[in-house]
Amino acid sequence: MSDEPAGPETRGVSVELLGTVDLDGEIEGLEGRQLRMRRVTMEPGATFGPVHDHRDRPGLVFVLQGTITDHRDGTQTDYGPGAGWPEDRHTLHWLENRGDGPAVEISIDIVRKG
Repeated sequence: MSDEPAGPETRGVSVELLGTVDLDGEIEGLEGRQLRMRRVTMEPGATFGPVHDHRDRPGLVFVLQGTITDHRDGTQTDYGPGAGWPEDRHTLHWLENRGDGPAVEISIDIVRKG
């Protein structure tokens, strides 16, 4: 059980699916999974919550525009263009855009199909 506050609900976020790769037959043990790439746009004041984990859904995030604040483990870390972070089974966080303009990230993860 985590002591992390629940964080706010998602608002001001749009997600565009850019592509997927069916991993059945590609890598042994990844049947029923797909590699997914999305563009996530967070308007000023947007939040991506509540607090969520990435167990069973590892990924990488790369910021294209603006600044995204990652809230995890009681700390806040700002990531601007050209920076990013990994999301693994230990990740428990929520995100926000505290800037004056949109923040855009590319998110790539492995998810269960369906």
